[in-house]
Order: sequence, then C-alpha cells, then structure tokens
Amino acid sequence: MKNILILLGVVLGIAVFATSCGDAKPKSTEIKKENETIMDNKNVKEIYFAGGCFWGTEHFFQQIRGVVGTEVGYANGNKKNPTYEEVVSHTTGFAETVKVKYDPEQVDVKLLIDLYFKTIDPTSIDKQGNDRGNQYRTGIYSTDKETESIVKAEVAKLAKNYDKPVAVETIPLKNFYKAEDYHQDYLDKNPGGYCHIEPGLFEMARNANPLPKKQTKEMKYQKQDKETLKKKLTAEQYTVTQENGTERAFQNEYWDETREGIYVDITTGEPLFISTDKFESGCGWPSFSKPITKQLIDEKLDRSHGITRVEVRSKTGDAHLGHVFNDGPADKGGLRYCINSASLKFIPKGEMKDKGYGDYISLLEKDKK
Repeated sequence: MKNILILLGVVLGIAVFATSCGDAKPKSTEIKKENETIMDNKNVKEIYFAGGCFWGTEHFFQQIRGVVGTEVGYANGNKKNPTYEEVVSHTTGFAETVKVKYDPEQVDVKLLIDLYFKTIDPTSIDKQGNDRGNQYRTGIYSTDKETESIVKAEVAKLAKNYDKPVAVETIPLKNFYKAEDYHQDYLDKNPGGYCHIEPGLFEMARNANPLPKKQTKEMKYQKQDKETLKKKLTAEQYTVTQENGTERAFQNEYWDETREGIYVDITTGEPLFISTDKFESGCGWPSFSKPITKQLIDEKLDRSHGITRVEVRSKTGDAHLGHVFNDGPADKGGLRYCINSASLKFIPKGEMKDKGYGDYISLLEKDKK
C-alpha cells in the first residue's frame, strides 16, 4: 500500500508547498554507535524503533512530550547507503526505523516502549497494517548496554500480555542510514497520507506524558481574549494573528534579524523558534527550519486564495503565524517555516535570562559544540 502511494505523495507534497509565504537527491548517513554517538546536549538520549511503515511511527513519537527529535531511516542491514528501492527489494536486510531522541528528564524510556507497543501487532512477522516485507519487521534497537537491558526487560514484561510469541527484535543498533528527504516528516508534509496507525493513537500520544500538575498550574502562557489583544497589539499584529493576515515581504521587523536570541508568540510570550534554526531564504519573511518543538504549534491545511498550503498556528495562543513549505535547506530537514514578524517578539540572548527565558539559552549553544 505504501509503495503505491509514494509517488503520489511526492507529487502532492510539491503541489502543497511549492509557493511563496505570502499569499533531491536522497542522502544517507551512517550514525556513530554507543560512546561515539553525537548528542545535541548531555541530557538527550536516543533509541531506535522499527514499527512497520516509518511515516506513522515517526509522527506518533513526535506527539510525545519529551521527544526532542526524530529521523526516519533504514537500520541493521548489510550494505552502505541503501536507497528506498534497494530496501524494498528485500535484498539488503534493512528495517524501516525511526531514530528517536528524547530527554530522560521529561519522559521515561519505559513509557516510550509501552506506547510503541500500542502502535503495532508485536506478534506479527514482517507485516504491519497493509504493508508486507522484512523491511516492516518490528524491533527496538539500542546504542548502549543500559538501554538494551531496559528494552529486553520491558519487552519480556509486555510479552506476557499476548498468547502468541512476540516478534519484536531487541538487539543493538548495527547501523542506521537516514532515509530520503521526502520520507522525513511525511505526515506533516502530507496531511491525510497513508498511515497504518489509528488516528486516535496520535491524540493518545499527545496526552500520554502530561506536565506534572504543579507545572501546569504555574504555566504563564495563556490565550487571551480578542478585546485584550486589540488593546495589547498593534493593528498589523492583530490583523496577522487574529485575522490570518500577511505583512509585506522585506518590510517587516525580523526578516533580516541576525542576532542570537529567541522568538516568542506575540500574543502569549510562549517560546516558538530560536535563532540557530533561522536562515536566509530570500522570501522576505523570517524563515526557520523547525520550531523549538512541534508540540508548540498546530499545522492545518489552508485552501484560501485558490491555493493549497499548510498554515502554522501557535497551539496555546491559537495565533496565525505563517505557513510551512518543503523548500528549506536539506541539511536542516528540508522544511521552511515562513513566519510573519508581526506574530513574533524577538528576545536577544543577552535579555533572555532577565525576561524569563534563561532555560532556553542552552539551545543557542548546542550548534556551537
């Protein structure tokens, strides 16, 4: 099923995103293993899940609080730099796999394993949903002995819930190669695309690891009513954020802003983007390769003005931010979040601590290491 839809998905993806903000050759890389694995910071760990079609598995893990990054690729095969065509030929031994980076201080790996089991039939061999073939086998692959021990113990515990033997591999990661760019964030680029995971499970994932009650009560970012916003915002800021307006290209506050710092929702103050993910796209609006976390934003189909695009809104403030396209830098994931300056407030690095954003300063440092 997925093989049939790939070409259609690529064509539709181009149609959806190949437009301005206002109104590749595939790459494969081998990761370093165990103590050689490169992390974004000392708190981030990684684990690899093979759960059938990697489009849905990636999207599922992206919903979980504490997951800070994902990448789809091919794991534990017998050649270097495989292409998708080689993987589906059943001659390379690779499994479609999702690399999951997570913060163990926010989410327990045991919870990730438990949630993963809800997306698969763990007793099925070489098939999940409508997909058949050894590239769709299930497995959890580790890069360190401690995680491997946890995985084996958790899978053995979960296996007691099934009448048939569990077929999930629990072995070390041998190798991993990033899949072609059009596979990355596939369901974000192609809303409604094929997925073997029931849609309701995505909502379950979003609610599976809520903030502790104390933190929830102390959260300072809250949506404000329109009357308050009319008094607080400029006319342009209100038009853009509340009425889906678009400011002029090259005539807005942050299109050429190059200082280090953080960009927050003008309506709530909630952090959305950081300067290390900002790049010059030539479109005349601030462009980012990704938000700080996708849990801060909503992406919705926008068919206004006779074209199809994907709108970006802040989740807490429900403010219109801009649109996302797939013509961004390939080495940064291939996406371009084209955002109106009027939807944002920029906090320079030197002011972040005093204005309550000190916890985010480390994000500005990670790309310098």
